[in-house]
Formats: sequence, C-alpha cells, structure tokens
Amino acid sequence: MGITVRKIAVSTSCILVLVIIYGVYVNTTKGEGFAIYLTRRDVPPSQMEALSHVDLMDQPVISLLDIITYNAQTHEIMLTPSAFDRVSGLDVPVSGCSFVVCVDKEPLYWGAFWTPISSLSFDGVTIWEPLNTQVKKVIVLELGYPSSSFYSGVDPRDNKKVLESLNKAGKLVTRLTSTMVDELPDSAKGYELYSWEDEGQWHFTLMTGTNRVKTLNEITLDEDYISESGWVDIQVVGVDAVKSVLAKLPEGESVFWCDDLHIGQMMEQVNLQLPPKQIVDLIREHANICGLDFVVAVS
Repeated sequence: MGITVRKIAVSTSCILVLVIIYGVYVNTTKGEGFAIYLTRRDVPPSQMEALSHVDLMDQPVISLLDIITYNAQTHEIMLTPSAFDRVSGLDVPVSGCSFVVCVDKEPLYWGAFWTPISSLSFDGVTIWEPLNTQVKKVIVLELGYPSSSFYSGVDPRDNKKVLESLNKAGKLVTRLTSTMVDELPDSAKGYELYSWEDEGQWHFTLMTGTNRVKTLNEITLDEDYISESGWVDIQVVGVDAVKSVLAKLPEGESVFWCDDLHIGQMMEQVNLQLPPKQIVDLIREHANICGLDFVVAVS
C-alpha cells in the first residue's frame, strides 16, 4: 500500500509541474500578439505546403515591439531601425526563406522572404528582402513574386485575428491619407495630375506615373491610396487642397498635368479638363516654388 501511495504522490507532483509550465506558456503566448516567425531548420517554401506541422523558432524575427505601424490597406509594416536592420541582414536564398505569421504563436498563414535578384517565381505571400539604404524602414507583405499576377490563391492578409491584435496594440492604421503624411515617395516615372469640374468645384487627382493607360474609375475614385513604398492615388477638392498635396512631393519630382491623356475607359459623366488659365497659373507657380518639374500638357 505504501508503494502505491508513493507512486500516486509522485504522479500528482508531475501533473502540478506540467500544469504550472503550461500556464506560464499560455500566458506568455497569449500576451505576444502578432508576430512573424522563421521556421526551425529553415523549411524551404517549396516544402511548406506538404507539411501538416511546422516548428517555429523560439523567438520571432518581427514582434509587436518591432512594429511602429501596420497599414491595413497596403499591408506595409513600418519597423524600428533595429528590427529593419535585423530583417535586412537575413540570408535569403534565391529560392526564398519561409516565415509564418502568428498571433499568440498560433500559425495563421505562411509566406516567404524573397530576394529581388531571384529569377524564380513564387505563388505565395512574400516580403521582399529590403535594402539597408532605404530611408523609410518599411517592409511589405505582398502577393506573389515577381508580381501579384503570379499569385492565384485567396488573400490571407486581412486575417481577423491579425488585424485585431495589431489594433489592440495600437499599431494598426486603416489607411493613410494625404493629411497623415509629411512627404510622398519618389516615383521613377514621376506623377500624373488630373482635374475635372463637378457642381462648380474643381477636383484633382494625383497619381503615380506609369506607362499604362489609366481608367476614369481609378482617377475619380474618392478614396486615397498611399503606399509609402510605391503607388499613390490621392483625390482632393479645391485649389488650396491640391497645392497642399503638391507640397508633399520630393523636391525635383516631375509632375505631368494631363487633361484627357493616358485615359483608358471613358465615362460620359466626367469630363477631364484643365481649369481656367488663372487657376492653372496659380497651381503652376506653387509647383515651381516647391521645386517640382511641373509640366502642363494640353491634348
């Protein structure tokens, strides 16, 4: 009988220890929130889909403490300088380096860090290896590589648990507006400015320059889209408002003011045109003061 009682006592002690350890683990992971982990043993992206379970590294490569803001519209993550240096220093092969997006260490979706020198395409969520020379310490959760056209799945980035965790931590930005940024990004192809009159008011849209044609839906959509590392589409009403937006462009940036140029699909209810000469001259003078390479084009 004594032996039996002793065995039960030892077993009970072990159970208590396990309960305590589990409780500490749960409390720790519950408080962690959003994080991005690398995989233990560097599981390559080509093998991730075939695995039912993936072991994570002990510590995340990006934690909530590393994040300044997360833009829910563009999925851009602004990092602290030390976190940005850590990510920039990752050894990313041309075949990618797998990561797992978690909340409280619960895996929600996976993707891969990818180097822009890779010639391999990837049908998954990517974070392109950033350059240490970037002024803005921003990384982006993107779809596919080398472009979103290589992605064929369902977009997992709007995961409810992810956004709730970031919002609870005060890191989530629903979207950037022109009033929230001090400077707009450089554009390799400059910017395009469009204008039209509606009910006696002049509307203006400033967009990132491209070689492709624009559609009127893009130009007249009343919703700002500002990516700190790329695409910009801002619509404002009034001369003072467009002058304020132009002042946020980097000095020396080129701006091409179009009337009906670069237009794809036309819509009868909107007539793209330049304002009267007096308004054009006011805006041109302001752009010159801002140091912009400002061109007014008439078709």
